[in-house]
Amino acid sequence: MKFYPLKLKPVTKSIIWGGDYLEKNFGFKSDDENIAEAWLATCRPDGVNIIENGEYEGKTFEDYITDAGINNVCGDFEAFPLLIKFIDANDRLSVQVHPDDAYAKANGLDAGKTEMWYIVDCKEGAKLVYGLKSDKAPTFEEIEKANNEGRLSEMLNYADVHKGDCFFIPAGLVHAIGEGIVIAEIQQNSNTTYRLYDYDRIGKDGNKRELHIQKASEVIKTVFPDEFVSGKVISDKDGERTEILCKCDLFCVIKYNLASGKSAFFEDGSMKSIICLDGKGVIYCDGVDYPVNKGDSYLIPKACDGFVIKSESDEFEIIVSEA
Repeated sequence: MKFYPLKLKPVTKSIIWGGDYLEKNFGFKSDDENIAEAWLATCRPDGVNIIENGEYEGKTFEDYITDAGINNVCGDFEAFPLLIKFIDANDRLSVQVHPDDAYAKANGLDAGKTEMWYIVDCKEGAKLVYGLKSDKAPTFEEIEKANNEGRLSEMLNYADVHKGDCFFIPAGLVHAIGEGIVIAEIQQNSNTTYRLYDYDRIGKDGNKRELHIQKASEVIKTVFPDEFVSGKVISDKDGERTEILCKCDLFCVIKYNLASGKSAFFEDGSMKSIICLDGKGVIYCDGVDYPVNKGDSYLIPKACDGFVIKSESDEFEIIVSEA
C-alpha cells in the first residue's frame, strides 16, 4: 500500500453560536447557516474526513485506516487518537467540563477529553472561562443553586485572550470560549461534553439546550499536576521560529513560522497532523510535492519515512500535532 501525505476535507458543523469567519478567512464551504466548527482531522461516527488527493482520493479516512492498518497510520493505538478542529465562537459557548480517561472507561465512553487551544484570532477585549475561582470543586447542589439564582458566573475564573495565546485544558477543568474568539483546538478523540450553564439559550428545536449538572459535578477538578509544557521556543533565527504550543502525555503541538525558502525537516517516523494557518508552502515526501495553502489539513501516516515542509511565501505558519 502506498503511504503519502493525505489532504483531508474538513467536516463542518453548524451550531447556534457559530459565525462566518471560517468561510471568509479559510474558504470553508457549508450548506448550513454558519460554520461553528471545522473538523480538520477526524475519524468518528459523528464526523470523518474525505481524502482529497492522490491514489485514495474520495476514500473516507476511516476506510483508509482500515485498509492501511491502524499501526501504519497512527502507531500503537486502537483507534485514531486525536480530533483537530477550528472553532469560530461568534457567540459564547456553554460553560462546560469534560471527563478524564478513568471516568470515561468506568462509564462506557470512548475516551476522556483533554485539549489545548491556540488563539487564531479574537476581537479586542475577548475573554474566556478558565477554571473556577475556588480551589474546592462545587457539588451538584451548589451548581444547581447557583444556576437557579443566576449567579453561576460568580464562580468562574475569566482570562483575557490575545491572538497567539495558548491554553491547556486538562480533563476536569471548567471552561468556556468567549464571544469573538477563533481557536485551533487539538484534543483527545472524544466529543463528550457536560454543560453547567448555557445562558438559557434556545436551540434549533425551540427548547433550551440540555444541561448535565450531575455528571459535570462528578468530573470537575480544581487541582491539576504540572505535566505539560507550553510557550517554549525551540529556535528563533534566520527566518525560522519553532515553538512548543503544548506538550503533555497525550499529544505534542508545535507551531512553525517559516520565511520564504525556509524548511522544516521531519524524520522520526511518527504520525503527524499539519494545519496551515497562513501563507503557502509544499510538503516534499518520497519525491512528490504536495501544495499546502491557508486552511489546508494534511495527515502524514506513521509509515511515511520522512518529509520536508518548505515555505513558498513571506510568512508561512503551520501547526504540527502528534499523539
